[in-house]
Amino acid sequence: MSIVTLDGGFVHYEVLGRGRPLIFLHGWVGSWRYWIPTMQAASISFRTYALDQWGFGDTAKNYDLYSLDNQVNLLVGFLEQMGIGKIALVGHGLGAVIGMWYASRYPTSVDRMMVTSFPLGGNAINPRLRSASISELVDWMLVRSPVSDAARIEAPKADQRAILSSLDSMQSINLMELAMQLPTPCLYVYGENDPAVSIQPENLSALPDHMHVVPFEQSGHFPMLDEPTKYNRLLADFLALASGESPRQLQLKEEWKRRVR
Repeated sequence: MSIVTLDGGFVHYEVLGRGRPLIFLHGWVGSWRYWIPTMQAASISFRTYALDQWGFGDTAKNYDLYSLDNQVNLLVGFLEQMGIGKIALVGHGLGAVIGMWYASRYPTSVDRMMVTSFPLGGNAINPRLRSASISELVDWMLVRSPVSDAARIEAPKADQRAILSSLDSMQSINLMELAMQLPTPCLYVYGENDPAVSIQPENLSALPDHMHVVPFEQSGHFPMLDEPTKYNRLLADFLALASGESPRQLQLKEEWKRRVR
């Protein structure tokens, strides 16, 4: 287990591979651990890092650090302490919001970003995410399968106040505006059967040209676990694009779909 110390608390992270830095940020349920299959696939060409946010996994539990702003500062401090410069980011749920906010604050530091289950507006988040216990959230958001065991095992480590604090922080942020103003090439992935984050077609059609939307028809809130081969191939193709190139160059043609089933 690898750790750094930030704001007087331990921040847990894991790293695989060599190459350009690629950061993975987890969502409201689970921890860094459910990223392992995706990290392994990407680590062939990248040095992949996955962090536990404040209040999740094996990172410190301190209510004073649970605001969304402090979660972003965790990423800032981690990158500074590790001496990591320009990065590619992959964020899911809460991690997608953190990554999007970080990229808006430090646009020259992010070469590209893949966000999954990013809520395009506060009303996109199901209120059950706030009211249910962590064990209930696990049963509601995760399909029962061996590949989801890592998220199930890690989820109880979370301080539920970290989930609630992040949701409170989001009430003061216009998430749709954040996405619209993002200058970074961005691939937007969502599961069509996601119970926690709903997607409105009019919001998708309004996104800027440097954001490309890819729906996963057979996925819920965790496309990287529900359709891992497709997810990992899409990420690899996105990372292979030239710097600054729009992800709209990626086309989910039938031939491509057949290759990743």
